[in-house]
Amino acid sequence: MNDILIKDHIQQLKDVEAADLWIDENFAKKLAQVDGTTAFERPIPEMHSIAELASHLIEWRREVLSRLKGNPRGLEMSDAANWRNNDELRKRGWKNLMQDLHATQQNIISFLEGKDDAFLHTAYPHADTSFPHYYKYLLTGLIHHDMYHLGQMGITIKFLKIQH
Repeated sequence: MNDILIKDHIQQLKDVEAADLWIDENFAKKLAQVDGTTAFERPIPEMHSIAELASHLIEWRREVLSRLKGNPRGLEMSDAANWRNNDELRKRGWKNLMQDLHATQQNIISFLEGKDDAFLHTAYPHADTSFPHYYKYLLTGLIHHDMYHLGQMGITIKFLKIQH
């Protein structure tokens, strides 16, 4: 059983969560700078809050896990769940958002731990015929997505610190 690639992807998921990365950032470090008040603030109206970004990550992690399990696409870019607003997220609570963010990452890792590299090279059965792709594409895309929004959180936090 060849599992070099799957283990590497699992490690990348763990690393972006809390490891000492080359970029010197991870979600644990970034989110430790935010509290239950600042998490819902938009530094400027056109910029997402940390809570909105966290919710967005949660939704896409759930969606990718569903697809990795072979389910059809569920979440679309235009869905309201893709970008929930701060009023809705405040009701959910910052602590719950952080628990869900961590849980969604752990759920993906737990699912992948029993897989081997052949799984990554399995075609996603519900891909559009104009863009066929493998599970590796979904997983790599998720890691890139996490890193992109980690950077976005950093910019948001920097603006919040300037304001406070």
